[in-house]
Amino acid sequence: MSWARVEFVVGGYRPIDHDFDALLVGNYERRKLLFAAKVRSGFRPATRADILKRIGPPTERCPFADLPREGRGRFSEGITAEDMAELRWVKPRVVVEVAFVEWTDSGLLRHPSFVAVRDDKRSAGFVPHI
Repeated sequence: MSWARVEFVVGGYRPIDHDFDALLVGNYERRKLLFAAKVRSGFRPATRADILKRIGPPTERCPFADLPREGRGRFSEGITAEDMAELRWVKPRVVVEVAFVEWTDSGLLRHPSFVAVRDDKRSAGFVPHI
């Protein structure tokens, strides 16, 4: 199995205790941030703490233009209206590199895994190269 690697912007997270269960990432299309995945794997404890510090405090507004998405995909990668209440949104300013198997038919990532924070990338209007 080959893995693709792409940079995405962090737009939120699913909190758990004083940490996060998953980062919510997306990419820009026509200056709108579109949801791509809930990234749960690939994190080390020190990396989690660093990312929480970098993304800053939660905001009230969801930065993703296409959430919520009704229904769930084959790999349960979507976010429904019910899911939205438990999520925390952040200003989309941190870029992370994510490895994944493929884009699903619903336009989301299959088996995403965190690789690294990309300090060398800007988030404003960021469009990944695929």
